[in-house]
Order: sequence, then structure tokens, then C-alpha cells
Amino acid sequence: MIILYNAALFLLWIGASVAALFNPKAKAFVQGRRGIFKKLDAALRNTTGPLAWFHCASLGEFEQARPVIEGLKKELPHVRILLTFFSPSGYEVRKNYPHAEYIYYLPLDTARNARRFIAITKPTLAIFVKYEFWHHYTRQLKAHNIPTLSISSIFRDDQVYFKSYGGFYRNILRNFSQFFVQNDASVKLLSSIGITQSKRSGDTRFDRVYQIAKQSEEVPLAKAFKADQKVFVAGSCWPEDLEILVPLINDKRMKFILAPHEISETMIASLERSLQVPSIRYSKAAQQTNLDEYAVLIIDNIGLLSRLYRYGEFAYIGGAFGKGLHNILEAACYGVPILFGNRNFEKFQEAVHLINLGGAFDVADYTDLKAKYEMLTIPENFMLACEVTRQYVEDNIGATRKIIDYCSPLLTTSAQPNAYTA
Repeated sequence: MIILYNAALFLLWIGASVAALFNPKAKAFVQGRRGIFKKLDAALRNTTGPLAWFHCASLGEFEQARPVIEGLKKELPHVRILLTFFSPSGYEVRKNYPHAEYIYYLPLDTARNARRFIAITKPTLAIFVKYEFWHHYTRQLKAHNIPTLSISSIFRDDQVYFKSYGGFYRNILRNFSQFFVQNDASVKLLSSIGITQSKRSGDTRFDRVYQIAKQSEEVPLAKAFKADQKVFVAGSCWPEDLEILVPLINDKRMKFILAPHEISETMIASLERSLQVPSIRYSKAAQQTNLDEYAVLIIDNIGLLSRLYRYGEFAYIGGAFGKGLHNILEAACYGVPILFGNRNFEKFQEAVHLINLGGAFDVADYTDLKAKYEMLTIPENFMLACEVTRQYVEDNIGATRKIIDYCSPLLTTSAQPNAYTA
């Protein structure tokens, strides 16, 4: 199996190298790893003290690591943070993240790369986020007695680790010192293959969105647009989502803040043509002294969405008619009913849980969306859904604290200045 694993990584590199000739993302994937060991050696050669290595696949996993990183830096400012990414979509967005001293692409998981990486960085502690399970890196970490954690991980019985032919991958999991998993089912699944070093801590994303909700600043234009009227906030909307949302908007039932997933001129212009009610782009709203005459505020920039849900009485989250549902917790932490498509949400446990509890609703088409929206306008139904989403978030915060409490003794200089031994 190790031969197949190594061959797959080799083919990945060859494929990425060829794709780099015409694909910007593949080009970043390849070029970002060139000369990586020289860069690492120059950056870490003369440093001392404990180092916590966090590895994330991409941007979503970074958001799960972020509250732990910032919590550790606040409580243990002497600890240096090494942050690595597998994907350009994570690295390119967060390469200037201020709470990590060192930010790099992770070299591919070969035996030679893993040995060199660990020898240069000498981490005191390694933390891999969610689904990041690499054979050679975790094997080297275990060989050097470096505590290795998996945080916000989640397991399902259809994964290879729990199949009769999954021995190689089970052994990767056995290299970890501790798992902080999202749910009890994951604890039981790990136990079923003899891995008992796991505990249910929850998902650190709850802590992140809760923190954002508590600390987020007002968005003055959105506040002025809402005024004293009810607003429906629809975020991360793909064309398939807009197909069912636009008829509801055109039904003139309430104001909408609409954030398309793609904000190209072509996409925004097409959306504007489909609307039969007055709309205005966020970029142009500042020029208007009276926003009362507009029914739709179209968000044509990035970085605002998590702060916009606070202005809604209802939320719609896009993506579930396509590749997968986007983050619903950003809306849930404001205690509003949440709607989304019914085709691709089952792997997101928070969506399933909130549906079962009565705080979220999957919809098949416009008719279904309209019916569930009208059901939610009944006061008792609306209040119940709001309470469910608010309570669900509050019941699930705290994972960050549990992880930090575990890590702190390992990162205290007097207790363990460096776990690496040559």
C-alpha cells in the first residue's frame, strides 16, 4: 500500500506541474513549494523556544485552527506558530496572517520531505485540522516523540479507516497522540479500531463564528438599508440558488440583502436584469441618501457576509444545490431561521442537526421555499426556529478552550522546551 500511496503523490505532483502551464492555481501549488526547505532553514535556523505547527488543507480548515492559534498566542505569547497549507486557496489568502511567525506551503508527503521538514522546524507540538492525515509526516512526528493532535476531526463509517482493506490508513491515525473530534459518533468509530486517545470537544468553528458575532462591527450601509424593516439575507448564492430566490424576491414580500458567490460584472448584471424590484449594488449605495426605495441590496464585494447576517430575520445559505452547502454557522449564531437547498447538505452535521431540531429547512424548489418561508412568518414558528439556532450555537461552543488546555502544558518552556531529538 505504501508503494501506491507514494505513487499517487508522485502522480499528483506531475499532474500539478503540467497543469501549472495553463492553470494559475496549479502554478501557485507548484511554485509555492520550490525552494521551500531553503526558506524554512533561513527562517528557523537561529530561533529558540517552543514552536506549535498547525497544518490546514485550505481556508475552511484555517478558520477551524484560527481560534486555537489566537488563543494560544494570547495565553502563551512566547510560543511561535508555524502555519502550513496544502492548497493555494488557503495559503494565498492567509499568507500574511499576523498571528503566525512562519507561513508556508506544506511540501508533499514523501519520506524525504518529512524527514527534512521535521529536522528543520523541530516542532514542539503538531496540530492537524479536520481531515489532514499524512503518512510520512505523522510517522516522523511519532518517531521523534512530538505530540501530534487532530482537531475538529470528524469520522463516518463509510471512510476507508473503517473498512477491512483500510489497515494502512488506520496506521496513520495511530500516529496521533490525541484526537479532538466533533461528535460522539467519531469517538465510537475510533474506538472500534482500537484508537482510544480521542475525546469529543466539538467543532472550533462554533467558537470562531460566535466570536465574530460578538465582536463584529456594524455595517452602516446594511443598517441604513434595513432601517426598521424585515430583511432576508441570502449568502454565498450560486445560480441554482438564485433561480429559486429571485421569484421570492420579485414577489415583493420583504427586503433582501443578496450576496452572490460570484461577484463578476457578468454575474451581477445578469442578476439585476432578473429582478423586477428596485435593487442597488453595495458599491453604489453610499452615493444614495435614501435607501428606502430599494428592495434589494446586492453585495458586490467580499469580506462582509459574516457581518451581514445580523441584519436579517431570515437567512438563506447557498451551495447545497451544487458542490456543497456553505457555512451556515455564521447565520446560526445570530439566532435566525436558516434555509438552503436539499441536494448536498447531508455531510454537514450542523445542517442535519438544525433540520432535526427545527431551526433549519431544506428546500427543493421555489414552491417549497415559498411554503417554508410562509410557515416561518407565523410568529410562534419563527420564535421557535430562532431559539433553536441560537441555543444550538451556545450549546456547542467551547472546543477551543479544551484544546488549549491540553496544549498549554506541552508548550510551556520550563516543561518541554523542544520535543525534537535528532
